[in-house]
Amino acid sequence: MTNKNNASVIGIIGGSGLYDIEGLHHTRWEKVESPFGEPSDELLFGELDGQQLVFLPRHGRGHRLSPSEINYRANIDALKRAGVSDIISVSAVGSLQEDLSPGTFVVVDQFIDRTFAREKSFFTSGCVAHVSMAHPVCRRLGDRITDVASDMDIKLVRGGTYLVMEGPQFSSLAESELYRQWGCDVIGMTNMPEAKLAREAEICYATIAMVTDYDCWHPQHDDVTVEQVIQILQHNANNARHLLARLLPRLNDPTAVSCACKQALQHALITAPEARDPVLLEKLDAVAGRVL
Repeated sequence: MTNKNNASVIGIIGGSGLYDIEGLHHTRWEKVESPFGEPSDELLFGELDGQQLVFLPRHGRGHRLSPSEINYRANIDALKRAGVSDIISVSAVGSLQEDLSPGTFVVVDQFIDRTFAREKSFFTSGCVAHVSMAHPVCRRLGDRITDVASDMDIKLVRGGTYLVMEGPQFSSLAESELYRQWGCDVIGMTNMPEAKLAREAEICYATIAMVTDYDCWHPQHDDVTVEQVIQILQHNANNARHLLARLLPRLNDPTAVSCACKQALQHALITAPEARDPVLLEKLDAVAGRVL
């Protein structure tokens, strides 16, 4: 199912509420097998104004999987096998900055990875590769998201650092204060190793981080009720659906094919051809078939 032509196929990773986009047609759920294990769920294929889309519920429908239990490798591999060329990650986050109030969308451009219990690379013993993560998200996608949001009634901030923690517990106060000292802007549990694996798979990747509340550093954090958080979650999901409906048809542009993200493996493979593990190479057919 890997995309054999130059047409962009947009992958969306996020919650199930995002799939109810007005104008989404020809939908079908389909199981995509991965040699890296079970993806979070079946993939939802659809079309919006002629743009081919593939949705993946990151935690599975019904939110069955904790952040540490998600098989990130299988998710990215399955999306690659489905022909996905670009991924928009839609993620709920906490704010580490006063001016990033609940309801704000942040198009992050950097990550700090504090996770420790996850498989973070497709390239293990038998075929080693090192891709650059200096700029971990696709600038082209970020520009498109920002341009579309500027015409909408959504508070969106371009640029910021997303601290990815292991979870599933939230931060201690000391940790929250530390991350603020580091200059982080938002905190969440899911975008690493997702972004790293997308880069290894030569898929353009961008994150729309949706602020649900302030992290525990904030003086009023303990005053926030569950009902208020749910209300913000619903408001964010509604805004995200409207944003995606306008954004997705505009992502299939001539510059997409030549994006540097799609050449991430060009000089990344280190293991000599004669020393590569044929079993691993077979698993890498979708992720790295272009260079193998």
